[in-house]
Amino acid sequence: MLAATPALSQEPPEQRPQQQQPAPAQPAPAQPPPEQPQQRVLTLAEALRTAQERQPQLRQAQASTTAANARVDQSFSSLLPQVSANASYQRSFSSNTNFGTADPTSGIIRREGFNVGATVNQLIWDFGRTTGRWRASQETAAAQRSNEQQTQSDVLANVQTVYFNALAQQVLVQVAEETLRNQQAHLDQVQAQVQVGTRPEIDLVQQRTLVANARLQLIQARNNSATLKAQLNQAMGVEGPTDYAVQEEVVGLVRGEDEPTGTLVDMAFQNRADLAATDHQLLAQEQQLSATRGNFFPSINVSLSANESGPTPAELQWGITGQVGLSWPLFQGGITLAQMREQRANISSVQAQRDALRQQVRLEVERAQLAVHAARESVTAADEALTNARERLRMAEGRYRAGVGNIIELSDAQLSATNAEVQRVQASYDLATARTELARSLGQQTGPQT
Repeated sequence: MLAATPALSQEPPEQRPQQQQPAPAQPAPAQPPPEQPQQRVLTLAEALRTAQERQPQLRQAQASTTAANARVDQSFSSLLPQVSANASYQRSFSSNTNFGTADPTSGIIRREGFNVGATVNQLIWDFGRTTGRWRASQETAAAQRSNEQQTQSDVLANVQTVYFNALAQQVLVQVAEETLRNQQAHLDQVQAQVQVGTRPEIDLVQQRTLVANARLQLIQARNNSATLKAQLNQAMGVEGPTDYAVQEEVVGLVRGEDEPTGTLVDMAFQNRADLAATDHQLLAQEQQLSATRGNFFPSINVSLSANESGPTPAELQWGITGQVGLSWPLFQGGITLAQMREQRANISSVQAQRDALRQQVRLEVERAQLAVHAARESVTAADEALTNARERLRMAEGRYRAGVGNIIELSDAQLSATNAEVQRVQASYDLATARTELARSLGQQTGPQT
């Protein structure tokens, strides 16, 4: 059997007898490994679009705006002609022989009649009561539209903030994984040196503890990442799994972030939808006060009625009636004066709310601008700290391999590098979050950098 193996035969190839060799069995084609399903990646633009479509707070605000617009139409309907139609059939019995047809057997009179008609009523003038209520409802609807815009701005800013928190935690998971790999590599190095007797046994125990701690930090980082993605689902208004990754995004400079604070505050006063809502609410209260003041004066109406009546449908007779009416409530127990006092108090309340909101807006702008400046400086400092920490770790690893360093020096350098990585990640996404908040406080739209 060995002689039949070409590789072991000593004969020259041309002198060897040609033997019919069975064709080697063809190996079955290798089956490609099953493709692992790629993890879905969520972009910031997709998250914002999903929130606009599905966030319940936005749907509630939109429904409130629709209801406010409907109330405007309800108020305006009183200024239009009011048309009504009526039809009736009447049948009665009595013993009165002066009218109707008597039944000769019983002496009971039966009467019946038909009546159809239509009436048109039109308000001519009521000294601003109806128009005041209509204009007040218009301002209220405008305030609600502004509130809807502010709700949308707040919701989208919240989505963006949670998105960057989730993105930061996702990067921190990668930092924890890299730290664990480094600690495992250090463990292999220490174990080899302990086996050859160049390092004491305590170094191995110390490094095993560091590996266990790194594994624990990775578990916590993954749990925090899943929790933040669940919060992101809630911010988007989504009920679903969190088995997705968030895509790296960058927030661009906010328009005017380096301008003086006073300039930014003036910009916020002009752009903030919630401030515009308070202005509309104030106008609505003033219009309502004007409408209530009209209760001291009369209202004038015109009506026109047309009807046909008769004992049978074939014997109907028509008639038309026109009327001009004046109604003047001379005394109502002082209710109008009380209503006016209430509305003046409401005006003062809205004015106070507006002033308080302006102060809150100023505080938000100042705080957000300071946060942006601090975050930019933190990114620069974190970059420098990370560079130094990585160099320190490289030197500590070299010293330990050369036998002039110790395990404490190496573990301290690794901890310093890990902390620097964490600080760099946090500083980067703190800047994105601060710019998101600054844009929201200025009344600007936020989104990914294009």
